[in-house]
Amino acid sequence: MKAIVYTKYGSPDVLQLQEVEKPTPGDDEVLVRVHMVSINALDWHLLRADPFLARLASGLLKPKNTILGADIAGRVEAVGKNATQFQPGDEVFGGIGQGGFAEYVAVREKALVLKPANVSFEAAAAVPVAAVTALQALRDNGQIRPGQKVLINGASGGVGTFAVQLAKAFGAEVTGVCSTRNVDMVRGIGADYVIDYTQEDFTRNGRQYDLIVDIAANHSVADYKRALSPQGICVITGFSTMLHMFRSMLLGSWASRTGSKKFARFLAKLDRKDVGLLQELLEAGKIVPVIDRCYPLSKVAEAMRYFGEEHARGKVIITVEHNVATS
Repeated sequence: MKAIVYTKYGSPDVLQLQEVEKPTPGDDEVLVRVHMVSINALDWHLLRADPFLARLASGLLKPKNTILGADIAGRVEAVGKNATQFQPGDEVFGGIGQGGFAEYVAVREKALVLKPANVSFEAAAAVPVAAVTALQALRDNGQIRPGQKVLINGASGGVGTFAVQLAKAFGAEVTGVCSTRNVDMVRGIGADYVIDYTQEDFTRNGRQYDLIVDIAANHSVADYKRALSPQGICVITGFSTMLHMFRSMLLGSWASRTGSKKFARFLAKLDRKDVGLLQELLEAGKIVPVIDRCYPLSKVAEAMRYFGEEHARGKVIITVEHNVATS
């Protein structure tokens, strides 16, 4: 089968289309014929081993798992002897960690859920990592409640576009922060207010919010304190550098202990129950993935370069099979 392989860390140029052995599902696994994959920040960090924590997780000198791709959507091709939840032909999607940039992948069945019939493979592949991150940021770490004023900093990216829609679904008043070219899009997915960060600094305009979800990672803890209401919470999901990550962890922890405003930094955990909830919201049309661009499998290096350097709007999708219907 064809797959995009990387055997060393570096720029997208190290990604190569190669013929590799088709996997065989283990006893508790299913073999999925992949139709669509989406790119996530996880893929970018693992490719570049940046921050260094990514290198520790993936392999100190070279990557242990040589195929990236955390989010997949496709059809079940075969099932292991202990796999009971799916049958060949079932349309599924889920977050698998790594291995998706390939024609086939063997994955634990508990990582997958059924794709709703009214949702395309393209849309389903856009969901798992980004939408779960947004959901856990808002619900678990931000303790979102109806009627709250919520600000999403970085509202036009993969996580941000889901965060805006989910915050509205939770009954919040939502403000999205993005660049000029994305203002209309962010408003179109449900934001009540949109701030163009090239024209206005939301941390210095005097307004305060009950919950801030920081994906863009372009402000300090002190900035966020000004923008939080007295009992407000700031949930930090993104980082620009290792220094920014550790500084936000340390200063955020100190600020949480010494005042009423709370700070939380977290990494999302792919949870099947959460993916199942998102499955229901997808089917009901309450969240609609924003797709920026689609690339064929052979152009993953180009797609990854665009994702990492060009501020993608919503999700970037990889089409693995062109001759298969995407709905």
